[in-house]
Amino acid sequence: MPPWIKKTLIGLFGASILVGGLSACSGGHYHRHGPMDAERIAEVRGKVLERVGSKLDLNAAQKQKLATLADTLQAQRAAFVGQAGDPRAEVQALVAGEKFDRARAQTLLDDKLRAVQSGSPEVLTAMADFYDSLDPAQQQKVRELMSKRRGWMSRHG
Repeated sequence: MPPWIKKTLIGLFGASILVGGLSACSGGHYHRHGPMDAERIAEVRGKVLERVGSKLDLNAAQKQKLATLADTLQAQRAAFVGQAGDPRAEVQALVAGEKFDRARAQTLLDDKLRAVQSGSPEVLTAMADFYDSLDPAQQQKVRELMSKRRGWMSRHG
């Protein structure tokens, strides 16, 4: 793969994670319910794995690859969030003074991009391993579920 494609994909992936992280910080579930603890994360992870497994009728090997993907995504998310613990406070600190804290914003952005860049190869490998383990009918089901308006992991989809 040419380097420019790789850099573009990493950049787009990083930007999407950054936008998602910032939108999550702006309110939503984090604000109403607080951050999820390890027990709640494990519970949600189990439900998601069960839901995906049942929708795609996965065998044991495929379920293991899906679990590996979930673990890799969880590790990437933890690296992205970083040590701060409160991403909302990080963003609010940028506008706490009379002027926007450009240096702090750039440092925050650099940290997030570095986390994405360092973890992206493992995430892409885990995604590819899982998808490639699916048979053609299961792959088609993934494409169909992803093309639905609400997404394939929504409660209504």
